[in-house]
Order: sequence, then C-alpha cells, then structure tokens
Amino acid sequence: MSRLYDTVEPAVIDEEMLLKAVEEQGPKEEAGRIAKQEGIDFCDVVQLRLDFKNILKIDNLWQFTRLTKLQLDNNIIEKIEGLDQLVNLIWLDLSFNNIEIIEGFDKLTKLEDLTLYNNRISVIENMDALTKLHVLSVGNNNIEQLENVKYLRRFKNLQTLNLSGNEFCDDGNYKAYIVAHIPSLVYLDFRLIDESTRVAANEQYKYSIEELEADENAEERKRVSEKEKQDLFELHKSAYVENLNGPFLFDSMFFDDTEGPKLASLPGVEELLITFKEKFTEICQQLFEFGLQEHAKRKKEVSEFFECIEDAKKENKDIAAEKIDSFLAYKKKLFSEIQHMSDQKVLDSRIEEYHKEVNVIWDQLMGYELQLVDQLEETIKEFDRNMADMVSLFVENVQAQISQCRELENQHHEKLLEIAVITLEKFVKNELDDDVPDETKLLLVDKDTIQNAVSASHDLHLLKIDNREDEIITRANNWMAALMEQIHQDEEIKRNRDRICEINNLIDHLNDELDNLDLHGGL
Repeated sequence: MSRLYDTVEPAVIDEEMLLKAVEEQGPKEEAGRIAKQEGIDFCDVVQLRLDFKNILKIDNLWQFTRLTKLQLDNNIIEKIEGLDQLVNLIWLDLSFNNIEIIEGFDKLTKLEDLTLYNNRISVIENMDALTKLHVLSVGNNNIEQLENVKYLRRFKNLQTLNLSGNEFCDDGNYKAYIVAHIPSLVYLDFRLIDESTRVAANEQYKYSIEELEADENAEERKRVSEKEKQDLFELHKSAYVENLNGPFLFDSMFFDDTEGPKLASLPGVEELLITFKEKFTEICQQLFEFGLQEHAKRKKEVSEFFECIEDAKKENKDIAAEKIDSFLAYKKKLFSEIQHMSDQKVLDSRIEEYHKEVNVIWDQLMGYELQLVDQLEETIKEFDRNMADMVSLFVENVQAQISQCRELENQHHEKLLEIAVITLEKFVKNELDDDVPDETKLLLVDKDTIQNAVSASHDLHLLKIDNREDEIITRANNWMAALMEQIHQDEEIKRNRDRICEINNLIDHLNDELDNLDLHGGL
C-alpha cells in the first residue's frame, strides 16, 4: 500500500536538489547552456519533477510561485504540507507515498488533477478549496466507508475518479453507489460509465438520492442565508455602525453591571427601563441609518476618484504612446537608410541627429510625466479635502447622536436615584408595598450604599457609551489615514518611480539598438 523506508537515508528538498532537478528538466544543448549561464530563477519554473528521491518532507518550494505541474510520487512523504505558495498549481502527483491524512490544499484553488494513489489514507476530506477538481485518484488506500464518497458530490467538475483497491470496492453495490451519488462522473476506475449503468444506478438509489438532495438543498439555503447575513454585517462594519440597528448597545451597558439587576427590582424601575430602552434604541437606529448613508457617499467618492485617476493616466499614456509611435516610425526609416550609407560624414551626421531625437523624446516623455504628477497631485489634494470634510461631518454627527444617548443615560440616572432614595425612605419606615428581593434589600442599608450602587451602574453605562463613540471615531479616522497613505504610495511615489524607470529603459533600449546595428560604413 505504501513505500517503506529504504536503507538510503531520507532526503531533504534543498537548494542542491532543486537546482539539479530544474537543470535536468530544463532546456537542453545550447539553450540549456545559456540558461545555466544566466542563472536559474525558480519563480519562472512551471513544471517540476521530484519523483523517486526518497523525500520524507515537502519543503523549500515557496519560490516556485508559477508552478503548474508538480510530481512528488514514489517518495516516503508522510504529510501534505509546504504547498501554500504554489497557488498556480493545476496538476499534482503524490502517489506512492506514506500519506495518512488529506490536508494542506487550502491555497491550491486552481488544482484540477490530483493523484493520491497508493498511500495510507482512510478518509476523503479537507479538499473543499479544490472547486476546479476534474481528476482524482485515491485508489489503493485504506478507505473503508463507502458513504465517505458522498463528500465528493461537492466537486461539480469531477469527471474522472479512481477508487480501485480500497476495501469498499469488494461491496457488490460499489459501482452503482458511486455512479448514482456522483452524477458528474464520466470515468470510474479507468472505465467509461455507460448510459445503461447510469440509469440502473439512479433507479437503484432513487429514494436515497432524493433525500440526500433535499438535505443538500436545505444546507445550501442555510449557507446562502448565513453568507448574506455575514455580508450584511461586513457592510455595517465598514460603515462603523455594526449592531447599532437594535438594542445591542443598550443591552451591552448592562452586561457587566452587577448592580443593574438589583436596581431594576426597585418599584417603578421596570417601567422606567422600558421607556429608556425605547428612546435609546431609536437614537441608535438613527445613527445606524446615518452611518450607512455616509458610507455609501464615501464609497461613491472613492470610486469616482479612482476613475478620475485612471482616466488621467490613460490620457497621458495615449499622448506618450503617440510620440513613441512617431519616433519608432522615424527610427525605422533612419535605420533603413543608414545601413546602406558609405559616406562616413553623412553617417556620423545622421547618427548625431538620432541621438538628439532620442534626447528630444526623453524630454517629451519626462515632460508628460511631470504634467501627470502635477495633475494627480492636485486631484489627490482635492480628494483629500473632500474626504476629510466627509469624515469630519460623519464624526460630528456621531458625537451629536452619541451625546443624545449620554443625555438619556443621565436622565435615567437622575430618575433612578430619585426612586432609590424614596424606596430607601419607605423601606426604613416599613412602608414598602412591593416585595423586594433579598439582594436588593442589601442595597437599602443606608443612603450611601444605595447611592453608590446607582452611581456605579451609571458610570459603567457612560463608559460603554464613551467606548463605542471612541471606537467609531478612531476607526473612521484610521480608515481615512490608511486610504490617503495608500494613495500617496501607489499613485504618487510608486507609480512615478515605475514610470521614470520605464522611460529610462526605453531610452537605453533605443540607444542600444543603434549600437547593435550592423552598419556597413562603420561607427
């Protein structure tokens, strides 16, 4: 079922092994010599074969980011790991190893062909990320439960499956079960599934499939519903008003309030709390709706800004491209003429003219870049002002509405304190009509005790309100600062640096072309 350790010491995937493999599998003869001379860049390799190397652990493959095909069969690998950077992998062979658990595929979303043949796998699992899976081989493993194959129903593109050599293959219903439960299959165990087999299998498992599909549909509806809720929550979060469309903030004031439940038992406080909660929640709802409106405005402003930036860059690029095309036409004509010149004086004159024209095109391209820099700088400054105004307006409104919440809490505190003092006086005189819980009676010892309890509750409530206000304002300001920093880095510094490099590389290329030109008249 799997390879045993050889007398040879287990190998490690190191630089030497990788270089040797890439060289052996790379270009041959003259092309190979040139490639070796120029140096091998692992990030350019698209196919890699590391079979029959006695490899124990998958490691040091992080540089192979463009790899599409990886062969690791016939080794002694025990664990699937070290593949997270191979995000472009399409084909992977891990057959004839000692793997016990399917894992480590979370980043391989482009994988289409996976071979795990002849390992020690007992459960088909942990492949949810492989949505493009087309071919799967898990034959000759230790999979015992035929029902485990239902897991593969999620792979809608799966057409070729090999399960031969597993224990459940001895079951007389094996083939019909697989064909019925994985309707996308075209080939099973290297054989084409004919129509009569498919029809018979579907009839045999008709009722169980109907029940399974009903369960799957219910699960899918639940998943969609949960995703919609999560997406909605993320929207509210990006607007900094999550959980403000209800009594969450009000309820949170009482989460850690140990005195709150005791005070709520005082006569008349229950009605007071109902009114307080209604008014408080109404203000939170207003803040929630205002937050979503302002988020939509900010999102629109950001979208329009980047559209404006892209338009400016495209216009500038088009103008520069016209100049370059014009120069290339001039260069083509000039090179055609000077290649056949025999008069050295005329040749030198035309070469000098070319160098001047190269300098002219450099001046023009750099001039266009400077114009774009100025244009973008002004656009970014205007955007910065607009966004600062929008965020400032948002913050001011948040502060105003949170102040209303704070004022409601202050009013509630005053009324609660008044009720507490009156209740204390009645309690002392044995005039209390209502039955008060024992834990509340402990607060009615004296005036200081009941007042301290009310004040402690009030201070905690104010702290919760203040914390939410600070959180909203801090997140809004941090978002603004991060956005502007990103824009300055990407649209001003990095873009300008890249463009200047492009221009200088073009000029170097134009000069090199002349230097490399075969001139009969000589240079």
